[in-house]
Amino acid sequence: MPNLPGLNWDVNVIIAFAFGILLIYLIGRLFLMPIKLVFRLIYNAIIGGIMLWVVNFIGGHFGFTIAINPITALVAGILGIPGVVLLILFKIFIA
Repeated sequence: MPNLPGLNWDVNVIIAFAFGILLIYLIGRLFLMPIKLVFRLIYNAIIGGIMLWVVNFIGGHFGFTIAINPITALVAGILGIPGVVLLILFKIFIA
């Protein structure tokens, strides 16, 4: 990029600017969501996390655990109890 007087653009500045715009967009979308949906997602995330912990706690005694990584946390967080059941079935039949 050519250096223009008064403009010292760096790649990090451009990335930070783009990230800031994306963050503002996401926060705006969050406030436009119905509050009932937000509470339902929070409830599912809490129940899904507790269920993953219980499955790993009890299953650890039998050699059955589900790795907690971003994918399993997302499935359990969005779907709640059915998501944990899905992860258990996936672990039994696929993995």
